[in-house]
Amino acid sequence: MKVLPNTFDRLWTDCSSDILAAVERVGASGWYILGKEVVAFEAALAVWAKTPYVVGVANGMDALEIAFRIRGIGPGDKVLTTPLSAFPTALSILRAGATPVYCDTDKHGLLDVAAAEAAFASHPDIKAIAPVHLYGHLADMNALQTLADKYGAIVFEDAAQAIGATRHGIQVGDNGRMASLSFYPTKNLGVLGDGGALLVHTEADNTVAQAMRNYGQTAKYVHDIPGLNSRLDEVHAATLTDAFLPRLSDWLKTRKRIAKTYLENITHPAVTLMPGPDTEGAGWHLFPVLVDIEKRDAFVAYLQNAGIGAALHYPILMPEQRAITDYSTPVICGNLDTARRIANSEVSLPIHPYLSEEEQAYVIATINAWSE
Repeated sequence: MKVLPNTFDRLWTDCSSDILAAVERVGASGWYILGKEVVAFEAALAVWAKTPYVVGVANGMDALEIAFRIRGIGPGDKVLTTPLSAFPTALSILRAGATPVYCDTDKHGLLDVAAAEAAFASHPDIKAIAPVHLYGHLADMNALQTLADKYGAIVFEDAAQAIGATRHGIQVGDNGRMASLSFYPTKNLGVLGDGGALLVHTEADNTVAQAMRNYGQTAKYVHDIPGLNSRLDEVHAATLTDAFLPRLSDWLKTRKRIAKTYLENITHPAVTLMPGPDTEGAGWHLFPVLVDIEKRDAFVAYLQNAGIGAALHYPILMPEQRAITDYSTPVICGNLDTARRIANSEVSLPIHPYLSEEEQAYVIATINAWSE
């Protein structure tokens, strides 16, 4: 049996009629950039996400950069973030002209509140916090917001992996925070290409974000702010509205069922489960487990030989990437021991809405039968 991390062929079988109808509609309209399809999707997602405004952009990294720039985060400013994430988190800070400051994570791989407070103690000039909702688990937003309020900082949310997730009743973008989303194909809400969105809460921020994604235009050929070329295409917007967003709630329920099955049935003593701070509320974009670094390569090879598509997220900490270290000395507060332990031990198991019960059982039985 082969169990893949994602099965886009099954997605296509399920969604192709809706996708093709959306493409046909856009093609026949003769309007392909920033038209009524983008407007319709932004309105539909705003309702689904319970947020006042959504601004569709080209990708999740641009969404986070635009959020920083709306709030005036730029050259000379420090942004506290996690060392354990996909590199676009750090890159969005750098592209805004700001400096990433890294502190350790907690056992869930989320920004550690105590480490963040220690970072403010040593760098009281930190202007913003950008936690990442890693694996689909929400960071402790109440505690981080309290910390930010104490030091006069702004909180942004990198929610690329966490659309629809909650933590003890708190959801993405609550308390007026701007949150960035990614529609990369593997995400819980993906497209057939690249895409992203920014959740905003005021009409003023919505107006600026819409201008910023489109070269900074406030009217045709009128450029009042330096912007980006970061527009969600009409085709992507139409397929999101017609094919993917209507299925998202059921997809999230399926991910939670699969995660529950794994958590209840994977029992190998050398495989440490990561249920997260709120198992039921998590978006379960990934299902991470931890295996000691001395055994991880053998474990991954064992799964791959059994036809199971295991993956590693994220084996190199962001402040140790050459794109950081070759150009400046990373600003690191305290040790990064927990983040490094996770980076050195993490293995992602297959989890997606089209994973069959037979495949789930095979993954579980294969792991439990592993002979170290």
